[in-house]
Amino acid sequence: MRIFLAGATGAVGRRLVPALVGAGHEVFGTTRGSARAGDLRAAGAEPVVLDPLDRDAVMAAVAAAKPEVVMHQLTALGNLKLDFKRFDREFAQTNLLRTKGLDYLLAAAQAAGARRFVAQSFTGWPNERTGGPVKTEDDPLDPTPTAASRESHAAIRYLESAVTGGGIEGLALRYGGFYGPGTGFERGGAMVEMVRQRKLPIVGGGTGIWSFVHMDDVTSATVAAVEHGTTGLYNIVDDEPAPVAEWLPYLAEVLGARPPRRVPAWLVRPMLGEHGVSAMTATRGSSNARAKRELGWKLRYPSWREGFRTGLG
Repeated sequence: MRIFLAGATGAVGRRLVPALVGAGHEVFGTTRGSARAGDLRAAGAEPVVLDPLDRDAVMAAVAAAKPEVVMHQLTALGNLKLDFKRFDREFAQTNLLRTKGLDYLLAAAQAAGARRFVAQSFTGWPNERTGGPVKTEDDPLDPTPTAASRESHAAIRYLESAVTGGGIEGLALRYGGFYGPGTGFERGGAMVEMVRQRKLPIVGGGTGIWSFVHMDDVTSATVAAVEHGTTGLYNIVDDEPAPVAEWLPYLAEVLGARPPRRVPAWLVRPMLGEHGVSAMTATRGSSNARAKRELGWKLRYPSWREGFRTGLG
């Protein structure tokens, strides 16, 4: 198939290009600057230098590619510091790409006659923070997100509604927390170094449930979404949602680090804010049953336990 991949040099995109080419697809991959065009060409894609917020340029590029599938993997998270108190400020450009950038790309896909549209979303903190510990795609998102995350939450809602709202076969992939090479959760990565240096504590009871997914499995699930499935939402996570109090000490042990500190929520609230405390104590995990069933997805790392031990790079 002919595939137009917007965001081909991002964390997901740069893995997707060789995987899609290897599966026999013809890939047109976008990059914001010409410096990365050579990398895309070397990986087997036709590079498209493009500002994703330039509507006319997006319309023209997609029309020229004549794709059967258009993919939205656009983010601006390369220098993410994970500042929970200023969460929306950190995600402002990504939110713009998930709204205005999405509108342009979706309109271009429909005008070009593409039959399928696959977009990157996220699962974890957007889930409703009441009820059971693990949510499916049929469960509602949080009706009262934290003040620091309201704009980011709204952008995710907008993306998912637009992609699955008709006019094209649309799949929104709700990725869990990335780990493995090229992420903050890799050996030498920012999050791993925080754990190694005991700068990431267990807050309160550490009852927040996190759903992880290795980058190898992100790639295989996304290729499966290109080739299978129907319009809808898909949680792309591993088989074992886990509380912070369980996965964080395990990761420290794998790294040969001292166990994480334990601190009361009231003590770190001034530093982490409501959103940070919520992520560590109230976040709900996500089920991957639909993705495995409908996409035929098989994970290389069904659990973060094995992944943390052997897949951090």
